[in-house]
Amino acid sequence: MSEEIEAAPMCFACGPANPIGLKIKFHVDGDECTAEFTPNENHVGYQNTVHGGIIYTALDDVTANILYQQGRKAHTARCEIRYRQPCVVGEKLRLKGWIDSERRRLVMLKGEIRRAADDVLVADCEASFMLAAK
Repeated sequence: MSEEIEAAPMCFACGPANPIGLKIKFHVDGDECTAEFTPNENHVGYQNTVHGGIIYTALDDVTANILYQQGRKAHTARCEIRYRQPCVVGEKLRLKGWIDSERRRLVMLKGEIRRAADDVLVADCEASFMLAAK
């Protein structure tokens, strides 16, 4: 049985109350999480290219939200990201995260971001999350 997880309305990635947040709406089905996100002019790194930190944030949250929406409190222990293609402002992105394996309190997850228009892989990650002690 999972413990009660507090709401996170100010989360930068998904919080609906954060006025400068990304407001990504995640959907969890079992051990998989998906979402769509279209970066705008506020997410630029340089020359109409989305900042890598925004890409990282989306990947961190698409993996974290699996555990969060399952009612399991956890925090990012490690996340290794590989940027594969630049992302241009205004391109709709599809996010996907899934649980790869679990060992005691450590959950290993994978995530990816693809351009919706052509399914090209923009970035992917391998992450581990530490579950809160009971």
